[in-house]
Amino acid sequence: MDQLVTAPLNAVIWQPARTVRRIALPLLADKVAAGFPSPADDYVDKTLDLNELLVQKPAATFFVRAQGESMLGAGIHPNDILVVDRSIEPVPGKIVICALNGELTVKRLERANEQWQLKAENSAYPDIVIHEELELVIWGVVTNVIHPL
Repeated sequence: MDQLVTAPLNAVIWQPARTVRRIALPLLADKVAAGFPSPADDYVDKTLDLNELLVQKPAATFFVRAQGESMLGAGIHPNDILVVDRSIEPVPGKIVICALNGELTVKRLERANEQWQLKAENSAYPDIVIHEELELVIWGVVTNVIHPL
């Protein structure tokens, strides 16, 4: 399989991200020290809208919830929300959402020795070598991960 198939923008069952109500939250001017504490100025530099931060192209963006542990090494945990942009080209090295034989999966797209692969980011899970017998449609590229602590 030399050519990867991507789903058209009007493909089945996805809804673009919509901005129902914009909420601008305060963004502190100083960064938070992850090592030793530093004195912080108590002022807000500007506001931050998460839609602006996470969604670059609303008409081409959708959200999906992750399941399983095959992508733990990429920082994707069970029940995380993935922000997926359908307008980004799925090139080697990108994490993609794809339908593989009708089942949705999230994996890193790689090409090695002239062979496309969907690589897990957890050694307990096998990589998937793409071949003619598999039906693969790439729905989009993961741009951000949202997960609770």
